Amino acid sequence: MKRRVGITGVGMITAVGSDQNSFWQGILSGKSGVDYLSLFDTTDLEVKIGAEVKNFDPGMFLERKEIRKTDRFVHFAVAGAKTALEDSGFEINQSNAHNIGVIIGSGIGGIKTFEDQARILVEKGPKRISPFFIPMIIPDMSSGYVSIATGAKGPNHTAVSACASAAHAISHSLKLIQDGDVDLMITGGAEAAMTKIAYAGFSSAGALSNKNEAPQQASRPFDLNRDGFVMGEGSGILILEELEHARQRGAQIYAELVSCGETGDAYHMTAPDPEGQGAAMAMQKVIANAGIAPAQISYINAHGTSTPPNDRIETLAIKQVFGDRAYQIPISSTKSMTGHLLGAAAGVEAIITALTLKEGIIPPTINYETPDPDCDLDYVPGKARRVGTPLEYAISNSFGFGGHNISILFKRYDENN
Repeated sequence: MKRRVGITGVGMITAVGSDQNSFWQGILSGKSGVDYLSLFDTTDLEVKIGAEVKNFDPGMFLERKEIRKTDRFVHFAVAGAKTALEDSGFEINQSNAHNIGVIIGSGIGGIKTFEDQARILVEKGPKRISPFFIPMIIPDMSSGYVSIATGAKGPNHTAVSACASAAHAISHSLKLIQDGDVDLMITGGAEAAMTKIAYAGFSSAGALSNKNEAPQQASRPFDLNRDGFVMGEGSGILILEELEHARQRGAQIYAELVSCGETGDAYHMTAPDPEGQGAAMAMQKVIANAGIAPAQISYINAHGTSTPPNDRIETLAIKQVFGDRAYQIPISSTKSMTGHLLGAAAGVEAIITALTLKEGIIPPTINYETPDPDCDLDYVPGKARRVGTPLEYAISNSFGFGGHNISILFKRYDENN
């Protein structure tokens, strides 16, 4: 029997909120974190909006000298991890450190540092490049530095699978606990890719919304008038813990993490399989791996990026898995509020899914105003929905450039079971 795993702590740094209460209330109220960018000059850019984390002070989590030699995505990772650990009530010490691991996903890593140092190379020459340049840009430093900052000495690596990175980090962490390798994992994702070169690249690829005239209405998953995703930044970090270990210390348990389903499209660098087979198979696998029936799924937190092909194909995949019952399952894309945090998105969405099961309230998809005939499911438009009967199982979907598909299954925690 595989060991059961509970979520005992959460920490998030987002444009909607960076403490649990303000974040969750913001999500339930349909608060958009999208605004005009202030991180850099957008004068010559086509897209001028994003879900930027404003008023973030890394000094609350890191010493000044540590801040100088780490990229912003690492600041977000450490902030989320320390917040999640505090929320869990668990203390790492010499007696337990080797039994605690860290896996944090990042799709891009330290691109701001790369952009800054490339400019220095051109303008001032190679001798002026920072000695911290390489460790500041590599994506694994999110996990590496969180282990340094917390003292966790167990398994330590990162997951890089574009917008599915945090989901793969969570999946691998789950399996380590289920198999008995560790009792506790710090996992999720961190990303800080809101830089001029990243905006230019995504915009050139036609991936971003350019609804600059109405920033808070720009991210509109499943809506007929969607035109691309809105970039976000931040982190979503969870504490996963073996269930009996958590119960013995009297920990709060938000939800159980049950299983994962992973597939690859083998189709295209950026476009999803037009038949949705890879996405459908990921959902089918996560259900089968849990030993439950599709009819037991109560909620889906969709990948829902607000790009025309993604939302249509995810809808098609859901129909393939659930048939006519797809129309009865509430689905929401919280990227309509948080923006798309790329490699960190699944971490934030895992937290939202766990809170949805715990509180029995389904978050909305905001800006869903004009129905798309190809996206005709129940996307919980506009307002959060309190359910009459307890939600039992929920799926969170994540799909990344390169054809990476992963679904994660959560279960409402029952202290008597």
